[in-house]
Amino acid sequence: MSFGTAEIIELQPKFIAERALPPIKALNPTQAEYLAALRRHAQVVVVGPAGTGKTWIAATYAADLYRNGRIDKIILTRPNVPCGRPLGFFPGTLEAKFAPWATPVTDAIKDRIGKAAFEIAMKRGDIEMVPFEVMRGRSWRDAFVLLDEAQNTTPAEMKMFLTRLGDNCTTVINGDVSQCDLDTSSGLRTALDLIAANGLPVPVIEFTAADIVRSDLCAMWVKAFDEARL
Repeated sequence: MSFGTAEIIELQPKFIAERALPPIKALNPTQAEYLAALRRHAQVVVVGPAGTGKTWIAATYAADLYRNGRIDKIILTRPNVPCGRPLGFFPGTLEAKFAPWATPVTDAIKDRIGKAAFEIAMKRGDIEMVPFEVMRGRSWRDAFVLLDEAQNTTPAEMKMFLTRLGDNCTTVINGDVSQCDLDTSSGLRTALDLIAANGLPVPVIEFTAADIVRSDLCAMWVKAFDEARL
């Protein structure tokens, strides 16, 4: 079809079908419980071993909220604590320094909304990676806020994070208390204790080794380390 000198390209049904993404599918009852909690509560705490889909579900759910216009921003943060010997300082801007830590989350969002849409959202500030070093004094609203690897926050950092949240925010605090890399107490453990002690209306979703979906090898090693109490 053409109009004057300009050509109008009609979208083919196949292209339209490819852009219509299927809903997030739970692979086990705990993932189903996690998704239900996200739909019903403003805050959810998710704990459990690697490979259970904790981060992937949160990032993909956030991407869908953003695609559907239900939130204005996606805020990503995690403590800058390496799980092994540090590699030294990363070069570049603060955003560039933080990007390697956020890769597991940003990769999941890219897969859901597309690389081009992700890059546009980053340039517009709709997707923001916020290191703890610059979090004080900030506040967020109309956003999905994900704190990943929360076991590596200190209690003071956890308090600072939780007091940044404004109206219409969905918050996921995600971590594995068995993989804390701190020499001090964990902010995630502190938050869990406060939820239990005060009966706070924040659901805690607990994954176990039986919920691992990444691979059989991942499940094998998680169980081996658990049995050895390492």
